[in-house]
Amino acid sequence: MDIQIRASQGLRGTCWQVCLGKHQVNFRSEEEARQFVVTLQARVQAPHPLPNEQRLAS
Repeated sequence: MDIQIRASQGLRGTCWQVCLGKHQVNFRSEEEARQFVVTLQARVQAPHPLPNEQRLAS
């Protein structure tokens, strides 16, 4: 997953954006943006259980 953090100029001054492909999430500070990325990466890398094959056969 391509994740980028960048500063952006808005009506209220500089804000920070986390860019996930075409999606952008705005934050008030660089620290908030970086913490969001850490949380997001941890969730993406976490093990995800696959559906039970027996349940799919029913």
